[in-house]
Amino acid sequence: MKKTNAMRVLDQKKITYKTHTYDAADGAVDGISAAGKIGVEPDRVFKTLVTRSSGGEYAVFVIPVAEELDLKKAAAAAGHKKIEMIPVKDLLPTTGYIRGGCSPLGMKKLFPTFIDESAELFDTIVFSGGQIGIQLEMAVQYLLPLCEGTLADITAIP
Repeated sequence: MKKTNAMRVLDQKKITYKTHTYDAADGAVDGISAAGKIGVEPDRVFKTLVTRSSGGEYAVFVIPVAEELDLKKAAAAAGHKKIEMIPVKDLLPTTGYIRGGCSPLGMKKLFPTFIDESAELFDTIVFSGGQIGIQLEMAVQYLLPLCEGTLADITAIP
């Protein structure tokens, strides 16, 4: 398997991680489908979302795949009045990743990163490995310093 930028970051820092791969040929590449394909409960599988503030500043949010980002909580965590999701067309030029394969590790630039506090409930979490069909699993306490991440309450309450 070809190494992704996210894997290269982990290998360079000599951090242990587990790789999960799944077949994306059926087009079911959303987080819940990916969780089912790799046999991991969706609460432990996290998606990576990228936002922009009205001032043009980017921030990255990592939340459970079955949850929604609360834009007000996320803006407050990032120190902005208001943020919005970046358009899909801006994802690749901004991060180096495509939709469905966006990882909090190995982006073109290190953006402020916020990981939902629910990640602390698990020994390990699973997140995109930087390519559709590849998921990485590791302890959140090792992920946080790599992406200069902060734990925060950022998901919407149903």
